[in-house]
Amino acid sequence: MPIGVYMENLIEKIKRLKKEKNAVIIAHNYELPEVQDIADFVGDSLGLARQAANTDADIILFCGVHFMAETASIISQDKKVLIPDLTAGCSLADSITAEELKKWKEENPNAVVVSYINTTAAVKAESDYCCTSSNAVEIVKSIPEEKLILFCPDRFLGKFVMTTTKRKMKIWEGACHVHKKININDFEEKIKENPNADFLIHPECSCSANCTSKSQNNIKVYSTEGMIKHVESSSNKNFVIATETGILHRLKKLHPEKNFIPMNENAICDYMKKITLNNILDALKYEQYEVKVPKTLAEKAKLPIEKMLELSK
Repeated sequence: MPIGVYMENLIEKIKRLKKEKNAVIIAHNYELPEVQDIADFVGDSLGLARQAANTDADIILFCGVHFMAETASIISQDKKVLIPDLTAGCSLADSITAEELKKWKEENPNAVVVSYINTTAAVKAESDYCCTSSNAVEIVKSIPEEKLILFCPDRFLGKFVMTTTKRKMKIWEGACHVHKKININDFEEKIKENPNADFLIHPECSCSANCTSKSQNNIKVYSTEGMIKHVESSSNKNFVIATETGILHRLKKLHPEKNFIPMNENAICDYMKKITLNNILDALKYEQYEVKVPKTLAEKAKLPIEKMLELSK
């Protein structure tokens, strides 16, 4: 069977099963192009969290990494949350455990814990606030200045937030293995090659705090969804994108008339790419690989997420 016909049949099977089972497919901006195209909703962590909270579907098929599916389960305990591949993990979420956070809290009594959404349910349950890359600055600004903040687990996002808010924080030494390789050398090379382009930089990148200290007006630090909105409103035709390369598909699809250049073309998350149309079909067909956060843990982990969503309305 020709590959084109095979893909068409695969897509039709997924669509049919999705309708039969009252399922919704949500996908992160870093997923494979064909996975983004089959999804009902594509977005960043905050957008996906809201979509999971608002869906009327019986099944949430989460095309993303494991902590994202956990977040959906926390928010939507009455839904069945499926992930097409259980091994789709996250190096950043793995960089801190609940036990490590508990110890850190004991060493810093009365501190306020702000955890990036890229954490496990158990870490969220030990946190006061969750945040995403799009609202981390907003969350930190909302906390009284006399409070010590423990920010985890991403050190580059933490440094960016601290630089932006001028708040002193203690920052965990975690990092995303993809974003940390997007560095200041990549930035310096690309800005020489594309001096008039808009530079859109994810705050998880190792160069994010340094880039914000530059005087150029064409350098912006955004979440992936912030990048989408900036491109929509910008009159510029050229953009250098500093994040996982999966977002380039969505940007090109939305704006074929514009030019998108990855700051580092090797910034690819193998975990995100584990999700394929074939394992999406199997997940729907067999309702397999359910991610279910136990009720007691979910109730505790939901509190910092609700605080985040309330502050980000």
